[in-house]
Amino acid sequence: MLTKPAPPDLKTLLDTQPMSSFQILMVAICFILNMNDGIDVLVVSFTGSEIVREWSLSKSELGYIFSAGLAGMTAGCFLLAPFGDKIGRRTMFIIALSLITTGMLLSSLVGAYYQLLLCRLITGLGIGGILPSLAAVAAEFSNNKRRDFSVGFVQAGWPIGAILAGFFTAWAIPLFGWRSAYLAAGLVSALMLLSIVLFMPESLAFLIGRQPKNALRQVNQLLTRMGQASISVLPPTATSHAAVPISDLFTPEYRASTIRLWIGIFFGMMTLYTVMSWVPTLAKDAGMPFELATYIGTALNLGAFSGSLSFGLLAGRIGLRKLILLFMVIAFGSMVLYGNLSMTYWLMFMMTFFIGFFVQGGFNGFYPTTARVYPARMRTTGVGLSMGIGRFGAILGPTLFGMLSDAELSKSLLFVLFSAPLLVAGVMAFTIPSKNLD
Repeated sequence: MLTKPAPPDLKTLLDTQPMSSFQILMVAICFILNMNDGIDVLVVSFTGSEIVREWSLSKSELGYIFSAGLAGMTAGCFLLAPFGDKIGRRTMFIIALSLITTGMLLSSLVGAYYQLLLCRLITGLGIGGILPSLAAVAAEFSNNKRRDFSVGFVQAGWPIGAILAGFFTAWAIPLFGWRSAYLAAGLVSALMLLSIVLFMPESLAFLIGRQPKNALRQVNQLLTRMGQASISVLPPTATSHAAVPISDLFTPEYRASTIRLWIGIFFGMMTLYTVMSWVPTLAKDAGMPFELATYIGTALNLGAFSGSLSFGLLAGRIGLRKLILLFMVIAFGSMVLYGNLSMTYWLMFMMTFFIGFFVQGGFNGFYPTTARVYPARMRTTGVGLSMGIGRFGAILGPTLFGMLSDAELSKSLLFVLFSAPLLVAGVMAFTIPSKNLD
């Protein structure tokens, strides 16, 4: 084995080298983890109509179930995710997946409304803790050329998980009831937890930046697996290993970018989670059979996957700022049309696909954008807090939509109101001043 002293900047070395098969595998694992999160979040949308039927809930009460998980995700982004910069990405994955597995398995056993609210809160806490670390790990295992695509590709796992959940629930719920969907999702989460414990190492950027016990050995194992020469000594690092303070996000270098990210993500999530939560239920209210209404949600997520993948492919050519704005403007127009057209089922499927393509495809651009704005030492803190602020929009959107639906606002007015935040998100992304995006 070749050994050499640590280069002045190991990150620069890896940024300029082609990605090894091991690095690609780590990005793929993050993609699968995000698929799991897509299952865990969207399963409540696919089971919502059956929960309403069993417990005779109003639309507002169903909205509270949607928002309970989102409230947990907000808490996870604030309370758990920042510790990924202190205790490590792998450890955060283990903690978060343990919470997700517990929440999903308990959801399959509930017998009362308030019990499901609590279980969704626990599940959301784990999802909020893991999502920022997924973006950080994908960025840290990628070279500079592929970084935006890798982070965007990982986000595309979410709608794939939602698609699988849609197909499964359409088959399983008529046979076994809605609780079977939560049991299956909990078992998948348990399998992912076991996989992380057995197979996923800590990221190189974390090991070099924090230098925990046995860091040199772990670094060399990673370098070998990435096809790089080993090093004899670790590069120098700061002695303080305290969690990154929030004030670091508001230093002159990052302040303007942080504010725009928080505003853009807040309004983007407000619309995104409203659409994801309510589209299957609205389709069923329009007279669709349960199976077809479930497949409407699948069309939404198929569009989201296609949009996320397309965004990743186009980002290097067009630029993150311009591309997010473009997607958001088209998404705004698509939602306004959806709310005002008289549609056949087939046209509804097509319009739903385009909404997913541009709404989630455009919003997912915020993940590589945020990962580029902040350096590795504060990346999960920066991504976690940005997404945490956004979760307040995610909580507000589905609940407000349910309340306004109970107040009998027209479908056309509702879709105009809930598409307008996309324009705010697009403008905020376009005006982010970070030099790291140039």
